[in-house]
Amino acid sequence: MKASWFFSGPAGGAFTALATLGPLGTRLPAPGTWGSAAGLLLYSAGLAPFNNAQRWTVFLGVLLALVLLAIISSAIAEKFLQKKDPGCVIIDEVVAMPLVFVGLENVMRHAQQPWIWFLLGFGLFRFFDILKPLGIKQLQKLPGGLGIVVDDLAAAAAAGLVLHALHFGIGFLR
Repeated sequence: MKASWFFSGPAGGAFTALATLGPLGTRLPAPGTWGSAAGLLLYSAGLAPFNNAQRWTVFLGVLLALVLLAIISSAIAEKFLQKKDPGCVIIDEVVAMPLVFVGLENVMRHAQQPWIWFLLGFGLFRFFDILKPLGIKQLQKLPGGLGIVVDDLAAAAAAGLVLHALHFGIGFLR
């Protein structure tokens, strides 16, 4: 018996629903932006308390588990939808977005207006995710769910580096 039954059956549909976050990825315009917003919510509501020196292992452990889940569900959704890197799959944006803010916990905690850092991080992530400069586009060529997720992780890392540079530059000017 072929394994294709898994991808076309209820399990494939369930993993696809996870990878698209249901209607967020399938029914709204600009699904990647909505996925990024969901990732920002995931970070601010769930992961931010763990983004500090004392709990960084919890933060990275949860993030790693979510990345693995995203790779698996994206790969299954790609087969279920019979489409290479479908735009409706947005779990990659969701799990990548928290990476933008790694190491910035003190900046955001002590900022007079922390929402500015959230907006900057969100905008920078979307910039790097959409344009895919610096070799990020090449990462999409990796097979299956790995190619779907890793380019977003690289975009998040680039956005995070720019945020760190901005913070350093602002601190240097003071």
